[in-house]
Amino acid sequence: MVLGSAHAREETRPTDTRDLRRVISSTEKWRGRIVSIFADEVDLGGGTPILREYVNHPGAVAVVALDDHERIAMIRQYRHPADASLWEIPAGLLDLDGEDYLTAAGRELAEEVDLAATEWHVLVDIFCTPGGSNESLRVYLARGLAEVAHDFLREDEEAEIE
Repeated sequence: MVLGSAHAREETRPTDTRDLRRVISSTEKWRGRIVSIFADEVDLGGGTPILREYVNHPGAVAVVALDDHERIAMIRQYRHPADASLWEIPAGLLDLDGEDYLTAAGRELAEEVDLAATEWHVLVDIFCTPGGSNESLRVYLARGLAEVAHDFLREDEEAEIE
C-alpha cells in the first residue's frame, strides 16, 4: 500500500508490472460460448506449486461517450447473472482473438447506441476480478460524437436495449 500526501503519491505512484510465473500444467476444465475455466498448477518459487482455477475471458471494452452538452450515452440492458435490467455505458467483448481494443470500442459504440466518435482517450485499464478471472477491460472516453446508421441486427439481450 502506498500512503502519503498527494505530492508524495505522485512521486511514488505504484505501477503494475508483468510478472510471469512458471506454469507447470494447465488444464481446461470447461468451455462455453464465451468463457472457459482453467486449472493451472503454478510455481511461485516457494517450493510447493499451487493450484489456481480461473475463468478465461476474451477481454472487453467500455465507452464513456460524452456529447457537447456533457451528457453520457447510456443503455438499459437485461443482465441475467445480476437478475436485473441495468443502466450501463456501452460495452462489449473483444469478438475476435487479438482484436484491437479501439476497433472493438468503435464497434460497440455503433452497435449499442448508433454513434461514432472522432476523439478517443483511454481512461483506465483494469482486470475486473483478477483473483478469479483474466478478464481485462479498457474504458475509453469518446468525444466528437455523431449518429451513424443502424445497419445490423440486435439479437438476444441486445434486442431489448433501451
